[in-house]
Amino acid sequence: MKFENANVLITGGASGIGKIMGRMALERGAKRFIIWDINLTGIEQTRKELSSYGKVKGYVVNVADNDIVTAAYRKTVEDCGPIDILINCAGIVTSNKTFDQQTPEEIVRTMNINAIAPMFVARAILPDMLKRNSGHICNITSAGGMLSNPKMSVYAASKWAATGWSDSVRIELEEMKSNVHVTTVAPYYINTGMFDGVKSRIIPILKPEYVCKRVIRAIEKNTRFRGIPFGFHFIRFCQAILPTTIFDFIFGKVVGIYHAMDEFTGRKNAGTGTSKAS
Repeated sequence: MKFENANVLITGGASGIGKIMGRMALERGAKRFIIWDINLTGIEQTRKELSSYGKVKGYVVNVADNDIVTAAYRKTVEDCGPIDILINCAGIVTSNKTFDQQTPEEIVRTMNINAIAPMFVARAILPDMLKRNSGHICNITSAGGMLSNPKMSVYAASKWAATGWSDSVRIELEEMKSNVHVTTVAPYYINTGMFDGVKSRIIPILKPEYVCKRVIRAIEKNTRFRGIPFGFHFIRFCQAILPTTIFDFIFGKVVGIYHAMDEFTGRKNAGTGTSKAS
């Protein structure tokens, strides 16, 4: 899918990798970078910062509310025209508490933003893409949506849901022989502030620019699934062939994946006590 002359909508586009991918889309000749985010100040700052790269339009949207999403989509199309590329990037992680300490509110909020919101957004946009027989949906999930990890059980559940949904939609569209494509991206921890405090012994914390370049390239190549870094696929291979006890020892204890969240602090938002990132 080409970014040139495309309307690119990115949820959570006012910060983190959403903002960087918006800039990269404009650098590739996108007609417009459209931001859906809950942070009005962030939207305005991003719009001013990136205006020299091209047209930037922002809307305050709670993507976890279907009625708001539906109304925002109508308004966006009215103002900007059809959406050519959607990148579902908004996400949240609330804490590093074990599951027994999670509150019902934390569970619902995490599942709503990470798993249900991308469905609401895609459901609003996909019918028009199908009518035009053109478009691309990229869903940013997580390596945590493919590998069980303590102290992030609800986050992992939300990303497992998002990964399964995203790839299922991809198969549905391929069976329709549609020219609308879906890319699922599952990155490891990214150094945007969302996972501040995370310690990774062997696998490096990813740089945002590195991740964004690979996401943009995956969309351009209509890649079905992209794990970042590529070496993460080796862990998935070992997960498939090794007995659980051996896998837990090697990757959980020796490599340290199961202790990565021990010192997690996250990027704190004033008044929320949670970490939110794009």
